[in-house]
Amino acid sequence: MAETKTVVHLMRHGEVYNPDGILYGRLPGFRLSDLGRKMAERVADHLADHDVKAVVASPLQRAQETAAPIAARHDLEIGTDERLIEAANFFEGKKFSVGDGVLKRPAVWFKLWNPFKPSWGEPYKEQVKRMHAALLAAAELAPGHEVVLVSHQLPIWISRLAAEHRSFFHDPRKRECTLASLTSFEITDGRITAVRYSEPAKDLLPVKNTKKFVAGA
Repeated sequence: MAETKTVVHLMRHGEVYNPDGILYGRLPGFRLSDLGRKMAERVADHLADHDVKAVVASPLQRAQETAAPIAARHDLEIGTDERLIEAANFFEGKKFSVGDGVLKRPAVWFKLWNPFKPSWGEPYKEQVKRMHAALLAAAELAPGHEVVLVSHQLPIWISRLAAEHRSFFHDPRKRECTLASLTSFEITDGRITAVRYSEPAKDLLPVKNTKKFVAGA
């Protein structure tokens, strides 16, 4: 019997309008910036000739807005999957940049004791469990075709680390998961058999500020 190969693209949303520089996490009301909308359109252009049969997004506004032009290009409705949501984080709603954020307060340092779990938010293993389930469910939506799932940086990155049998412990500044990037999983008969990474909107990425790191997204 021939194997059925399905490609599920885990896409990170575009840039978010966040002038106060807070870790927005799962907070409602954080929309794409003008640049973020351009990023979403760029990926829609990139995937225009692909065999996309379903588009599903995290329930958060920035993910839904990122999914919109891709779904429109393929004349599809946007599905919503709660399993694609951003990771829960104790520091949600706070500034988390190095030098001027919540990390300057010793009262919160107890949340940083275990970077392997991590102790400040949703355990990595729980993220892998829900994201893996979402990936397999997406493959069942369109066997032999392509599906786009719009999610968030950390769940996508942890999913990739798990698929590649790598340690979850990492430096957040070195995640290979830029805004509007695609981490594409080849799923063959219910098994992840390959992972590829691409950046269709690379030329639109904002210049990095090396003095600060804002977690999340």
